[in-house]
Formats: sequence, C-alpha cells, structure tokens
Amino acid sequence: MTYKNFTLDIDSDGIALVTWDMPEKTMNVFDVSVMDEIAAIIETVASDATIKGAVVTSGKETFSAGADLTMLQSLLGEFHRMRAKDPAAAIQAMFEQSSRMSRLWRRLETCGKPWVAALNGTAMGGAFELALACHYRVAADSDKVKLALPEVKVGLFPGAGGTQRVPRLANTPDALQFLLQGRELRPSQARAMRLIDEVVPADRLIAAAKDWIRNGGKGIQPWDRDGFKLPSGKVYSPQGFQIFPAANAIYRRETYDNYPAARAILSCVYEGLQLPMDQALRVESRYFTHVLQTREAASMIRSLFVSMQELNKGARRPADVPPAKIRKVGILGAGFMGAGIAYVTARAGIDVVLIDRDVESAERGKAYSDTLMSKAVGRGSARPEDKAALLARIRTTADYADLEGCDLVIEAVFEDKAVKADVVQKAEAVLASSAVFGSNTSTLPITDLATASARPENFIGIHFFSPVDKMMLVEIILGKKTGDRALAIALDYCRAIRKTPIVVNDSRGFYTSRVVGTYIREGHLMLMEGVPAAMIENVGRMAGMPVGPLALNDEVAVDLAWKILQATRKDLGDKAIDPRQAALLEEMVVRRGRLGRKNGKGFYDYPEKGRKKLWPELSTLQPVHLDPDSIDVAEIKHRLLAIQALETARCFAEGVLTDVREADVGSILGFGFAPFSGGTLSYIDNMGLKAFVELCNRLARKHGPRFRPNRLLREMAANGETFYGRFPPDASAARAAA
Repeated sequence: MTYKNFTLDIDSDGIALVTWDMPEKTMNVFDVSVMDEIAAIIETVASDATIKGAVVTSGKETFSAGADLTMLQSLLGEFHRMRAKDPAAAIQAMFEQSSRMSRLWRRLETCGKPWVAALNGTAMGGAFELALACHYRVAADSDKVKLALPEVKVGLFPGAGGTQRVPRLANTPDALQFLLQGRELRPSQARAMRLIDEVVPADRLIAAAKDWIRNGGKGIQPWDRDGFKLPSGKVYSPQGFQIFPAANAIYRRETYDNYPAARAILSCVYEGLQLPMDQALRVESRYFTHVLQTREAASMIRSLFVSMQELNKGARRPADVPPAKIRKVGILGAGFMGAGIAYVTARAGIDVVLIDRDVESAERGKAYSDTLMSKAVGRGSARPEDKAALLARIRTTADYADLEGCDLVIEAVFEDKAVKADVVQKAEAVLASSAVFGSNTSTLPITDLATASARPENFIGIHFFSPVDKMMLVEIILGKKTGDRALAIALDYCRAIRKTPIVVNDSRGFYTSRVVGTYIREGHLMLMEGVPAAMIENVGRMAGMPVGPLALNDEVAVDLAWKILQATRKDLGDKAIDPRQAALLEEMVVRRGRLGRKNGKGFYDYPEKGRKKLWPELSTLQPVHLDPDSIDVAEIKHRLLAIQALETARCFAEGVLTDVREADVGSILGFGFAPFSGGTLSYIDNMGLKAFVELCNRLARKHGPRFRPNRLLREMAANGETFYGRFPPDASAARAAA
C-alpha cells in the first residue's frame, strides 16, 4: 500500500521504518488523512508476521507540531449544528471523533509489536503523545529538539493519553507541573523526567532506535505489566495525600479557576491514576469532550492559535510588495528597550548597529545581550559559540555614519518629540532612500513624529513591549503617509524576529497603550473611592489579568502615567482627565517621589531582598475607606474588564483597529487581557452585545460616563450582532482599505 504522508520501509531484520513527511507542508501536522494512514500502518505492523517492530520518525527538520487545531474548529462547528437537532447524538459524535487519536495510540501500544519513536526534531502535543505511546523513545542530541504538551495554552489539554502516560512515567508533582504549564523540555530534561529513554547524536538516531528492537525490546508498556507501581505511589497513600491537596491549592492560586482545561488536567490525573489504563483513557476522553464544548476553549483556540497563526504568516501584509530579507538593522538608543530590540534582532541572525550618545553607553546596552546569552548557556539552551556569534553581530557606536547600509532603523530614545526628531534627521542623512525608519514609541502619534522625516512614506511605528526578549507582541502603527512598502518591511522584520504583529492606525496611545491605560485608571479610581488596595490587586488577578492595575502601573512607571495625564490635559483640556486620578498621581510622583519599580517605590515597595509588598502608607492617600465586606467583587471584576473591552470597541469604531483578530490577539499578548476570554472583543461577543451594553449602562449610572457604550455597540446590540459576525476576519482587509 502507498501512503501520501508516510513511507514504510522494512529492512532485512524485519524492522519497519515509518517516516512521516507530509507533501507541500513545511511541518508535519495531524489531520484526517494522517490519522487514517497511521491507523492503516499500525494494523500493517500488527498483522504482518515478517515485521518484528517499527520505528517512527520524521522526514522534516521537526518531528511534528501536533494537531491542526482548525480540524478541531470544524469539529466544533459540526457539533453545534448537530446539537440544535439532537444534543445527545451531537455529544456522542464529538466524543467518538475527539477521542480517535487516544484510541489509535492505545492500539499502537497494545498491538503486540515494539514501537520506537525516533525524535529528530521538535515534537508537540499529539506528536509527543504518539512518542509516549511508543515502547521506547530516542531523541537526537540537538538544540532543534523541543518536547512539549502545550495544549493548556490554547484552552485544551493533552487528551490523547498525555494526562495518563506522563504521570505513569514521571513523578506526579513533576508531571502535573509539566502538564499544567505546557512548558518545553530539552532532550536532557525529558530524559531526567523519564519521558525519553535515550539521547544520542543525530546521525545515530535511527540506528539507536532499531538497535533497541534488535536487542530484544518488547511491545508492552510498563503499566500493562503485572505489578506495575506508580512513580509517586498510589493516590490514596500518605505520599498522595501530600501531592494532590497542595496541587489543587496551587492551581487555584494561579488560575482562580478560570481555566476549565487546567481543572480537567488535575481531575484526569487524580482519577486516572486510580484506574487501569483503558478506563483511565476513557475518563480522559470524557473530560476532553467536555472541555472542547466550553466557551473558553473555543475562544482561546480561535485567538491564540488560529488568529495568531494567521497574523504570524502575514495576514495584514500588502500582497503586492515582494518579500524583503532584512540584513542590517540600526537601533538608536541603547537603554533597556533599545538593548532588548538589539538582542532579539541579533538572535534572528540580523546584523545590528547599536547607537547611543557615546560608545560606553552603547556597550552597556550590548552587555544586556551578553547577560541573556550567558544565562542561556548556563541553562544549557545555548552554546558558548552561539553567544559569541550573537554578540559579534552587534556593533556598538556613537557615529550615525555607521548606519550606512541598514535596511531598517528603529529609534528607542526618550519619549520626547524634539529628541526623536533629532535622531530621525541624523539617521536619514546617512540612510539610503529605500530604508525604513521605525519609531518605538508607546504614546506619541506617528503622524506627528513623521513630520521630522524627509520620507514620511517610509516612516512607521514599531512598538515593542517590555521586556522585549519575553513579550511576543509588536504593535505596528501606520501614520497618515506611511506607505505599503514600509508596512511590508516592518511585518517582514517581525516575522524574522519571531514576534506576532498587529497593525493599527495612528491615534493618541494607539491601541494597546490606550486600552491598558483604562485598566490602570480604573485601579486609581477604585483606590480613591476607598476600595482597599489589596482587594483591587487580588480581584484584578481573579478577573484574569496577570497583575493588578497598581502593580502594572509600577511596572510601566507611575511618573509616566503622570506625564501622560499632563499631556492629555494640555492637548484636550481639563475635561479629558479625572481630577481624582490627577490628585493621586500628583501625590505619588510630585510630593512622594514614588515613581514605580524603577526607583524601588511606587504603589508597592521593592526591597533589595524579598518580594515586593504594597506600600503600607497607601491607605493614607485615600479620602475614604470602604468596608471590604460591603464591596461587590463581581462588580469590580466587571469594571476592570469591561472598561478595557469598551475602549477596544471605541478603537474599532474610530478605525484605529480594523481587524477583530488583532484586537483580541493584541489584548492578550500586549497587556494580558484575560486569556480565557479570547480577548477584548471575544469578551463582548461571548457575553452578548445586548448584555454587555446593559452592563455598561449600569456601570455608567453608578460610576460615570466613562462606561457609556458607544453608538456602534448600541447599534450591534439592537441588531443582535457580534463583532466576529459583523466584521469577519476575511472582510478585514476590505474594511481597512475602505
């Protein structure tokens, strides 16, 4: 039999080599055709007496990225169509289809023949679950090999046996941490956890896998043998009693029970470890079917997988501009942001010219890359030669003439229009007319900054987030005269440095800074209303934000919030600011000198040793103090999330945002908006436009006009519409051009 996605070669010893190599794809993924062929190959290996065992590997650089989640989206669509007619049949059909991979891997490990996974590259999700179902696992000793079960990051969990095999191989605490965090393991780490049996040089991978079969490897898993004992002992044992109550407490502390998939992982492990494998897998499949039906899973799959993947592949890139190869990038300003941009650029293999007022300052910026690479070498995730190569790509200087030959220049100097205008003119005096100039500003309008440029069509905003090496988002801002080529170059650069881009139109604060400012402001106003600071912060996290609004303000700098407020008042008048917020920030910054984390004191104190703590005197700045028991926690959650969603809707109505995908992805990656919601616009859609407008009206009556829903929201509520229904992503390009 011939296969489309696999080749099956049997050697003279009767060992089958199953090579996965999907045509016309850069990476292997699971789709229906792959599943069909794997099922046929398993039966061939099981039934052919001449085959002694099988090795499964990949013909590509990576092993597999796992399942194509668009397949799950189709499954969900079919489920909702069936449910309208026959709910019971719809659930049963979903159970059968969603558990197919789990049944396949169980068939593989019980077919009677030994299977070995030869992992030549990264194996994610269902692909790593395939490896776990094999009787032996060999990985290449290579930086290219990363092993993970990351499904929890998109609202799911490893439902093809991952929650059962991992804790039968690894200690339960390690297994739970691995499953709940979705973190990547290098081969050595996976071997230490007993998830991998052997790590060998890449050129010996297949030989080592076959040797295990030749040397008598058996086709039976440890958990299918009599007398098998769990690595951490029974669930109902003194050791188990120490593990699961603590795990549940940590889960609730970290998630506030907002993530059904994470809760299901705990349940699957706890229940499954008390059962034989076949029953345990069925329990897992039932939980998986349940989680698939949740709103959180659908929202996270759409935003954090499908939409994010589309944006990463250039969904907003002008189609008529040829792809560009970015070879040399200039960075103006070697402070924390500039140093971070230089690092991620050099890490992508691009030459960097890092400029500051003097070479010593530029060298301090380069030292940031040295520090990051030294840590990577210490962790084993990079080699000393990798560090040397990266540092060699960063040239430090104070001479703008060294920018000659740069394809792109990014300024990351002080947030002052005059300072930025000066560096623009100095750079353009050296740059070729085709070079693109990007401004890493978070607040200053790009159209205004572009007035300093002789080539405004090549001027664009490229807004990074701090810390640059960790934050995945880049906000691309179009000035009124920015041309398509500048946009294409900016997007090509984002792709090269492996950041997710969103494209927005120019406005005060653009999208991300504008919306996150409403979250911080709401925390300020709550504080002045008398809500205890600890309650504001804790409820912010309960609502799904990574940190409370006061902690976030400390991170971005309290004096920056004060400067923005002053600039807003200067440009738009007193009515544009809230006097309560102004009074708080003036007290904090001007009178108390509390600037945030950067000077060790803001809404929190930052001791040299130990964890940060809320400033004890913060309550003395409150005009009144409310009884915590009288405060409606649900209302605080609604205020903190609804104000951000409402501002996003305003950005959409004003044309700052033109693509629903960018609103949602940008809100999660840029400022951590409750990931389980799918993002700010999904939050509105999931609540329902009518319910959201009613919520905003209630909040406006009680807390002021900042909560009044705009005309677009009222109109959509009256028509029973949703953002994804009225503005589907396929129509976004046409809307942006209109």
